[in-house]
Amino acid sequence: MDIFSIKESLHPSLYSKLNISSFRPAQEKAIKAGLLERKNILVCTPTASGKTLIAEIAMLQGIYNKIGKAVYIVPLKALASEKYDYFKEKYPDVKTALSIGDTDSSDSYLEKFDIIITVSEKLDSLIRHKAPFLRYISTVVVDEVHLLTDPGRGPTLEITLTILKQILKKAQFLALSATIGNPRELADWLGAELVTDDWRPIDLKKGIFLGGSIDFYD
Repeated sequence: MDIFSIKESLHPSLYSKLNISSFRPAQEKAIKAGLLERKNILVCTPTASGKTLIAEIAMLQGIYNKIGKAVYIVPLKALASEKYDYFKEKYPDVKTALSIGDTDSSDSYLEKFDIIITVSEKLDSLIRHKAPFLRYISTVVVDEVHLLTDPGRGPTLEITLTILKQILKKAQFLALSATIGNPRELADWLGAELVTDDWRPIDLKKGIFLGGSIDFYD
């Protein structure tokens, strides 16, 4: 899909910053599944297949069109810092915040920001402290959503998403993962359209390394 074909559907500020000429298969499928109509979408595609851009489009469309703020949930603080740097650099006109610290605070300053990058444990705390910015969220992105099944961190993420779905009736939910054992079941739970694809930018090959050389499987 050529990006020009949806130019009229994208906010001009977003269109000017995408810097691509065409969409990858997963991105095209997400658009056709209702990404720009603010439908909930679960994207289950390989690493480097373009999932982050799908989230970007949803978040920035909501922000530039003044629909509301976006929250981006990741499993690790290091990944949160990485995403924070990425969005700060790519969208300098959008106010991006990183909230991964004290879990006993409402962080009222977040009300001034457009994108809030956080981890599920911190977001759970913000919900319990009734952080003021929560009422203005229009887009929720959950990266590595397969961690719902993790015995340690999964319950917090599940509870957090359950509460968000209850208090943010009109928000768009985007869930991203490279590997999910039960994607259809999860999509139904999220009330989301399921997008799957096996395209990846570099083919994976299996082989055995022995004696200084690799024998690849056919």
